Order: sequence, then C-alpha cells, then structure tokens
Amino acid sequence: MKGILFLGVLCVIILHFSINLIEVEAQSCNPSGKVRGTKPPPGQCNRENDSDCCKEGKMYTIYKCSPPVSSHTKAVLTINSFQKGGDGGGPSECDNQYHNDDTPVVALSTGWFNHESRCLKNITITGNGRSVVAMVVDECDSTMGCDSDHDYQPPCPNNIVDASKAVWKALGVPHSQWGGLDIVWSDA
Repeated sequence: MKGILFLGVLCVIILHFSINLIEVEAQSCNPSGKVRGTKPPPGQCNRENDSDCCKEGKMYTIYKCSPPVSSHTKAVLTINSFQKGGDGGGPSECDNQYHNDDTPVVALSTGWFNHESRCLKNITITGNGRSVVAMVVDECDSTMGCDSDHDYQPPCPNNIVDASKAVWKALGVPHSQWGGLDIVWSDA
C-alpha cells in the first residue's frame, strides 16, 4: 500500500513539474516599454560595424525578456567589436575586460544574458551551414539605450547574439554579408 501511495505522490509531482515546464516554455516575451531617442553629442556615437545611432525623439522598444532558450534557439547574429575603442563601448560586463576581435566572444540580449548567469560560459552558434563555440562576455542591453552608457545606440532587440568578427569568420560568412544573419544557438 505504501508503494502505491508513493507512486501516486510521485506521479502528481511529475505532472506538476511537467505543467510548469510547459508553461515556462510557452511564455511569450512582450515589450516592456519604450525609451525616447536622444541626439548623440558630436562624435559620441561609434559607427563602427555600421552601428545605429539613436534618432532624437524616436521611440525605441525595450524588453526585459527574450524568447525561451531551447536546443536550437532562433536568433539574429549581429556584429560587435569588444576591443577598446570599438563600437561595444566599455569593457565587457562579465569580466570588466576588453576582448580582441579575433577571439570568438558574444553579447546576449538581456533576457538570455539572464542576470549574468551565462557569463564566461560557452554557447554553440550555428549558421551559414557551420557551427562555432563562443564565450558569453557581455549583455546586449534590451532594457536601455540612447545614452552615454550605451554609446548612444538604441536598445538591442530581444533576440540578438552580438558577435565578434572571429565568430563571423568561423561561420564562413563573406565579409560583405556581415551585419545580420539568422542563426540558432544553444548552451554548449
């Protein structure tokens, strides 16, 4: 009798966790608000890698979340320089260091960055028929932008893997096509 009761309780616990897991995976990520663009002071918005500068008065959508992570999370790969003086702005959030553009490193949108929980961990990026492993070193901020802390660039969308040149090279993407590429990624 105790064995049957134990199995019944175990089944209820498993069912409870299964329902909660399904609810988490099914959660959507809706915008959290907007931020108003300000005109950057002269020379204050780094245009390296064709980075956008905020437009005065334009409203930019912000997010505190990202789509759920899976073994093949869809994202957009963008390009960023993590070197000192590059369009990434200051040192990386995870280690307060700059990183050479020849090192495969990335910044993830705020929700995926998840309060630094992926800091200095590797992810696998697949695109253009190839895969590469890169280390997460920074956040691509989806909650703020258009200020000096963010190099007067707009907030990141919520589905961005912002990658160094090394990642783009490893994926074999022709230089003329660098900038935005549909990819999938997963924790390595």
